[in-house]
Amino acid sequence: MKKGYITVFLSLSLTLILSLVFTLIEGARISAIRMKFACVADIGMNSVLAEYHRELLEQYDLLFVDTSYGGETPSVANTEEHLRNYMQKNLQYGNSGGLGNMRDFLNMRIDSVELTEYSIASDDEGDVLKRQITDYMTDYPVGNLLDKITGNIAQIDASQMDSRDLEGERNEYQRQIEEIGLPEEEVEEGVFEEVPLNNPADVADATRSIGVLNLVVDDIDSISTVSVPLSQYISSRSLMRGNGVCADAMQNGSAPNDIVFLAYLFDKCGYYGREKEDSLLQYQIEYMIAGKNTDWQNLEQVAKRLLRWREVANVIYILSDSAKIAEAEAMALALTAVVMCPELAEPVKYTILFAWAYVESLQDVKTLLKGGRVPIYKTAADWKTGINSIENVAGSLSDSGDSGRGLNYKEYLEVMLFITNDRDRTFRAMDIMEMDIRKTPGNSAFRLDGCFDTYRTRLSVSSGFGYNFEMERLYGFY
Repeated sequence: MKKGYITVFLSLSLTLILSLVFTLIEGARISAIRMKFACVADIGMNSVLAEYHRELLEQYDLLFVDTSYGGETPSVANTEEHLRNYMQKNLQYGNSGGLGNMRDFLNMRIDSVELTEYSIASDDEGDVLKRQITDYMTDYPVGNLLDKITGNIAQIDASQMDSRDLEGERNEYQRQIEEIGLPEEEVEEGVFEEVPLNNPADVADATRSIGVLNLVVDDIDSISTVSVPLSQYISSRSLMRGNGVCADAMQNGSAPNDIVFLAYLFDKCGYYGREKEDSLLQYQIEYMIAGKNTDWQNLEQVAKRLLRWREVANVIYILSDSAKIAEAEAMALALTAVVMCPELAEPVKYTILFAWAYVESLQDVKTLLKGGRVPIYKTAADWKTGINSIENVAGSLSDSGDSGRGLNYKEYLEVMLFITNDRDRTFRAMDIMEMDIRKTPGNSAFRLDGCFDTYRTRLSVSSGFGYNFEMERLYGFY
């Protein structure tokens, strides 16, 4: 009888012990599923980021994942599939199929992978791209460059170099000449013609139609004539869009900074006189300023703007230089004395002064394109041309690019690029990046609006033992 009591006691005890053991085992299974889910998610999401675009990093030091993976069409569905594959491979245990699955204590599978948020390079008018650039350039001395550029802009604005209507002023003096009129002489019986004034300013002004590059570049054939179809690039097409700059990236990184972006562009891109090797457009900075589809047009637009700026500055100076005014007045008096019309002397004097400032401005642009320096405001010592230069414009321009003080071509470009519309500047810069990346093998359809640097996913897994789990993860380059 006593032995029977012991058997019942042990049976009851063993049942309780086994229940506890099985409960502990099941609890361990649940914890292991959760832990493995977290580990597999972290490994998979890091593996996705490890597929960053190599050429974009090599050329521009930017870390983005291309959702086309070298294909024709970017899509986050491609990234979801990549993430699913990475996670599924890390969930597999032992042999696949047969009795091998019986050894899998967890028996997990991926149910769904969804990218719920992602920051595309072009989101927020390019701020996603610019945030990463700002982080990359974190040690750049921003203050010095900002002070230099804002100081130059202040001088240009004070002189109204971008807004003063010099053409209108020139036309007004020409109108005065026409209003006074020239005397007539009889060339044959009953036929009268105006006595020619032979104003050399007219000779100088006639060269304006030739085109500035033809006047200031000695070897015109050396200028690039590359043309690109702009409709194929990011500034001109419909864009794939994400969710903008990630808040976590902003907390852990730097806010987009325009002056840092400017410094980055001059570090990574080429311009006339310092062209980037293997680039599609040779004058990349000029493209960001002018936005034309050929190198020639972009350089010409920049040269025209330089000419306008310099012409305004030179007119301001020459009208303050009594010696040069006296030279122009003497030439005007001589011309009007020949036609016996002294009342024309005053407007003719000003046409000569404006023409002289124009020729000096051509010399300035030529000096800049040859690598020299030209001050925003000149003194008598900085003036290069003589009054007779207006009679032979092309022949009077010096080939020397040497100049001791002032701004060089790059510094004038910095001002132009800084005052360019922010969206135009940013998207044209992204055009340039796409142009250069597409030249590399396997990237003929590369699109920056198909690239992300931060992404959030919603993941779910299930177990053959009846458990289901979900989680969200945020990963990115920040």
